[in-house]
Amino acid sequence: MVDQLESNYDCANASGDLHQLKQQLDSLYAAGNSSSEQQEEINRIENQIRFIANKCDIPSAKG
Repeated sequence: MVDQLESNYDCANASGDLHQLKQQLDSLYAAGNSSSEQQEEINRIENQIRFIANKCDIPSAKG
């Protein structure tokens, strides 16, 4: 799992990382109950997806 993303992130890992992050996000959405901890986790994952998409210039992952 991608826990820490830094400015030196290796875009060679983007495909696998994005796939994993999107699966985690789908799983959280499927769980349905949105506690504050779950919402924080959703926000964190969405931020990671946006970071990778912007850093690696992947337009299809941005939104």
